[in-house]
Amino acid sequence: MSVEAKICGLTTPEAIEAAARAGARWIGFVTYPRSPRHVGSVELLAALGKRVPAGVGRVGLFVDPDDALLDERLASGAIDLLQLQGGETPGRLAEIKARTGKPVMKVIKVAEAGDVDRGIAAYASVADRLMFEAAGGTLPGGNARAFDWTILSGRTVPLPWFLAGGLTADNVAEAVRVTGARAVDVSSGVESSRGVKSLALIAAFLERVKAL
Repeated sequence: MSVEAKICGLTTPEAIEAAARAGARWIGFVTYPRSPRHVGSVELLAALGKRVPAGVGRVGLFVDPDDALLDERLASGAIDLLQLQGGETPGRLAEIKARTGKPVMKVIKVAEAGDVDRGIAAYASVADRLMFEAAGGTLPGGNARAFDWTILSGRTVPLPWFLAGGLTADNVAEAVRVTGARAVDVSSGVESSRGVKSLALIAAFLERVKAL
């Protein structure tokens, strides 16, 4: 069974093309002004969204978004799946799904095994997908940090899920082996500098994932 890969935080047509060409199943756009990967305008988001080929899912990353922000960004037509990275409650997830009609992925911050249990218990009945990434850091997101992957080893998660945080071409095979993840997410692990994607690193990461 193949492993799906999501390349997150894309801001240029070149990076989108590189990711799609090398086999990314998902592409992520960030809506969070404090992030170096923030896509500032709805016009740019719409233009980038149009560059994504059919068959590649477009994910919008949000941090505790209000309805106005969601409406504005979804009007771009560039988002197929909402990734909620903040402190959104299960009730807020349900509201967002009802308002937008879009599937929702909730990010669970993991510092210890109990975080996984609590995240599943809280969100599995309302989210369409989960993402597990390292807790801590200055910004929402994995902050290039990995958590103890053995926390997920042999664990049954009742809905599709992504592994994120600190992944690179060098460690993704080991991460998948330990966790059993069928989907992985990378952002800073394919960057030449903070917020700047490397087309070569994107290709290398996806080549490793394809071999799994």
